[in-house]
Amino acid sequence: MNFYFEAVTVLDKLDAKKGSIKGVIASVPEKNRKRTAALVIETLKYKQVLSDVIDAAQLLKQERKINSRNLALVLVHDLLLARGIQAGDGPIKHAILRHRTRLQSELTRLKIKRGAKSNSELAQTDDARAAAIPRYIRVNRTCWSSNDALKTLKAQGYEEGDPLTSSKAFKRDEHIPDLFAFHPSVRFTDDPLYLSGKIILQDKASCFPAHVLAPPACDDAVVIDATAAPGNKTSHLCAIMQNKGKLLAFERDRKRFGTLKTMLSKAHCSNVEAVNLDFLTALPDDPKFRGVTHILLDPSCSGSGIVNRLDHLLDNEQDEDEDSERLNKLAAFQLKIIRHAMTFPSVKRIVYSTCSVHAIENEHVVREAIKSEEATTGQFRLGRREEVLPAWHRRGIQEEMDDP
Repeated sequence: MNFYFEAVTVLDKLDAKKGSIKGVIASVPEKNRKRTAALVIETLKYKQVLSDVIDAAQLLKQERKINSRNLALVLVHDLLLARGIQAGDGPIKHAILRHRTRLQSELTRLKIKRGAKSNSELAQTDDARAAAIPRYIRVNRTCWSSNDALKTLKAQGYEEGDPLTSSKAFKRDEHIPDLFAFHPSVRFTDDPLYLSGKIILQDKASCFPAHVLAPPACDDAVVIDATAAPGNKTSHLCAIMQNKGKLLAFERDRKRFGTLKTMLSKAHCSNVEAVNLDFLTALPDDPKFRGVTHILLDPSCSGSGIVNRLDHLLDNEQDEDEDSERLNKLAAFQLKIIRHAMTFPSVKRIVYSTCSVHAIENEHVVREAIKSEEATTGQFRLGRREEVLPAWHRRGIQEEMDDP
């Protein structure tokens, strides 16, 4: 049953809004990740249907051993929509099997009610917005060059063109070096290039922070990635640094720290020291950190700006007061981590990023950070347009800043 409990843990975290589907699944040990991800995603696709069936059959009322709705969801999913419950005999499995006939009849009744001819017609449909987002891969410059990747991709039958018009067309990104865009349907998870670490599956938005930080590629460079797991941004920094100097990658969560180390090994990052520590506890005057000149901050946020192929499956409705309280707590933490980064004696550049659309986590945090005592002491200013993505058309919400 451990496999099911792992899936339940993921669903519980998603219910508690502790991250995106992709992010939470990344914390699952790699040996179980693919199987757990498949069950979680399929369960979410049918979540409303399964809940209706479970309630109609009164499963949770009649079986005390099934003490979690998410546990009921994954088990009933496999019972009714997959190859059966993949676990040895035990009290929990038997508690579900006792209700097999009732559960199956409730599913049949629901299909008739909705006019569905097959189970697949009951699944939640895809988010149309995701179909307009290309699938991005980043060429891992620690292994080879973009030109070499270009030749290999063309040898595989891909050709340069509009990636949204053909599954065989791809193009180089105009803003991020080494980033290629493909059709959303293209899969690279089983491709030898991905398995060998030569390409990294990384969305364009996720590539901006490391690109803007632009750490130097020299032997005496010292850089910090303050919240590193799962490791895509860290591996990007490593590639920009050409595996030179030292890159300190902080991750306080033990499980995510394991994921980070696996990712960095796969990406052939030899200049990275992974640190299982909360960045906020790192002492700036420690000799180890005195030479740090560049810091990347990508702290926990609401994730409200994420549009991907999975998160439309989540119920993101939230009580307004609860949401406001949560955003205020996140913003307080975000400001705290920026102010801490500003106290490192040699730091010259700090990049702060979120995947949020809320001004409270973006413009407001930046506004307060620039006015802080640490900013005054360290003589920090907001980067000018010519220094930060000059060709990018969006600059934030002007009216949310003191000085547009």
